[in-house]
Amino acid sequence: MTDLSGAVWRKSSLSGSGNNCVEVADNLPGLVAVRDSKDPHGPVLTFSPDQWRAFTAGIRNGEFDALA
Repeated sequence: MTDLSGAVWRKSSLSGSGNNCVEVADNLPGLVAVRDSKDPHGPVLTFSPDQWRAFTAGIRNGEFDALA
Protein backbone atom coordinates (compact mmCIF):
# COMPACT_ATOMS: atom_id res chain seq x y z
CA MET A 1 0.00 0.00 0.00
CA THR A 2 1.33 3.41 -0.93
CA ASP A 3 1.60 6.01 1.84
CA LEU A 4 -0.33 9.06 0.67
CA SER A 5 -0.34 10.89 4.01
CA GLY A 6 1.88 13.65 2.60
CA ALA A 7 -0.17 14.12 -0.56
CA VAL A 8 -1.11 17.68 -1.44
CA TRP A 9 -4.32 17.42 -3.47
CA ARG A 10 -5.31 19.98 -6.08
CA LYS A 11 -7.95 20.34 -8.75
CA SER A 12 -8.24 22.44 -11.86
CA SER A 13 -8.86 26.14 -11.39
CA LEU A 14 -11.61 25.65 -13.99
CA SER A 15 -13.50 23.28 -11.66
CA GLY A 16 -16.75 24.56 -10.24
CA SER A 17 -17.81 24.44 -6.63
CA GLY A 18 -19.96 21.33 -7.12
CA ASN A 19 -17.34 18.90 -5.77
CA ASN A 20 -17.52 16.86 -9.00
CA CYS A 21 -13.83 16.98 -9.73
CA VAL A 22 -10.77 14.87 -10.20
CA GLU A 23 -8.03 15.75 -7.72
CA VAL A 24 -4.35 15.15 -8.38
CA ALA A 25 -1.41 14.92 -6.00
CA ASP A 26 1.92 15.19 -7.79
CA ASN A 27 4.14 16.19 -4.89
CA LEU A 28 5.13 12.65 -3.86
CA PRO A 29 8.39 11.17 -5.14
CA GLY A 30 7.96 8.73 -8.01
CA LEU A 31 4.17 8.79 -8.28
CA VAL A 32 1.11 10.80 -9.18
CA ALA A 33 -2.11 10.03 -7.29
CA VAL A 34 -5.61 10.72 -8.61
CA ARG A 35 -8.93 10.60 -6.74
CA ASP A 36 -12.57 11.70 -6.96
CA SER A 37 -13.24 14.85 -4.93
CA LYS A 38 -16.68 13.51 -3.96
CA ASP A 39 -15.01 10.62 -2.12
CA PRO A 40 -11.70 11.83 -0.67
CA HIS A 41 -11.35 8.68 1.46
CA GLY A 42 -12.23 6.38 -1.43
CA PRO A 43 -10.02 4.63 -3.95
CA VAL A 44 -6.95 6.34 -5.38
CA LEU A 45 -5.32 5.59 -8.71
CA THR A 46 -1.55 5.91 -8.83
CA PHE A 47 0.66 6.42 -11.86
CA SER A 48 4.35 6.88 -12.48
CA PRO A 49 5.23 10.43 -13.54
CA ASP A 50 5.95 9.14 -17.08
CA GLN A 51 2.55 7.45 -17.28
CA TRP A 52 0.83 10.62 -16.06
CA ARG A 53 2.68 12.80 -18.59
CA ALA A 54 1.70 10.42 -21.40
CA PHE A 55 -1.94 10.45 -20.27
CA THR A 56 -2.19 14.23 -19.98
CA ALA A 57 -0.41 14.65 -23.33
CA GLY A 58 -3.01 12.32 -24.84
CA ILE A 59 -5.78 14.51 -23.43
CA ARG A 60 -4.20 17.66 -24.87
CA ASN A 61 -3.71 15.95 -28.25
CA GLY A 62 -7.34 14.78 -28.46
CA GLU A 63 -6.51 11.07 -28.32
CA PHE A 64 -9.57 10.35 -26.15
CA ASP A 65 -12.10 12.64 -27.85
CA ALA A 66 -13.84 9.73 -29.60
CA LEU A 67 -14.56 8.16 -26.19
CA ALA A 68 -16.52 11.16 -24.91
